[in-house]
Amino acid sequence: MFKRCKLDRMENNDIDIYYDDQGDFLELSFGIPPKTEYAEDVEDDVFVTRDRETNEIKSLGILNFRKRAREAILKKVLKRLDISIPLDISASS
Repeated sequence: MFKRCKLDRMENNDIDIYYDDQGDFLELSFGIPPKTEYAEDVEDDVFVTRDRETNEIKSLGILNFRKRAREAILKKVLKRLDISIPLDISASS
């Protein structure tokens, strides 16, 4: 099952949250998608997509999210990337 929700962020920037239950994949997208982008690994099963022109982080993807949620992977990565979102996230098995 696919789940998607949209949260308002500062000044017309949106955060789209997408979760694929079957694939156990979580993605957070920030603002308007860039014209050109590139992806880079942050750690195992975690990657960010950046705007090629501005180097701004435009999305964050986490594979095996349910398994990794136990180690608070999302909070850890958001903190390391200095991204703040007005959301308390928890996962249950």
